[in-house]
Amino acid sequence: MKKLIVCGALAAFALSTQAASAAEFYVVRNAATKKCTVVNSRPTTTTTTVVGDGVYKTRREADSAVKTVCTEH
Repeated sequence: MKKLIVCGALAAFALSTQAASAAEFYVVRNAATKKCTVVNSRPTTTTTTVVGDGVYKTRREADSAVKTVCTEH
């Protein structure tokens, strides 16, 4: 019985880890305001443009990229 509980817990952990690692973040620039933001889904509107390296695996990477790829003009 303990083996089943442990196996179930490990399987649940593995699935949650895969779901968390599947997250994608994008740095987008608003065409009107020229301001950049981090979003967690690819933009589908024409009012924003993806800037930087495209897809970032973590929010922290995307937040860091904002500082280097987004310069206000």
